[in-house]
Amino acid sequence: MRYRDVPGLSGAANAAVRVLERERLSPGIVALALSVWSVRVHGAERRWSRWETEFACSCCGEGWARDKLEEALFMLPPRAAAELRSQTERLDTVLLMRTHHEPASDPESAWWHRRC
Repeated sequence: MRYRDVPGLSGAANAAVRVLERERLSPGIVALALSVWSVRVHGAERRWSRWETEFACSCCGEGWARDKLEEALFMLPPRAAAELRSQTERLDTVLLMRTHHEPASDPESAWWHRRC
């Protein structure tokens, strides 16, 4: 993968994301995770590029994307994390309105893994 700007983040926040990806994650992974999470939340159909395909399947992509965003939120500097959190929480709100709690889910799992 290559580095990609996260749409909607400031230049400073995108610079922080690049540092995080270079030092601890993979290039472009935060933008990819936000894209996959957005598609999951909105239930949209789209064609995935070749580099996105492995992360976009329903069995891997849905939870993986939100997990990766959560990981990035904890590792980014506060200001960059706040910008990414704002976008992530907007999507989370949509998901919460469109889904319901799965009673049979593992209570130890993150909340987004317990929605259906």
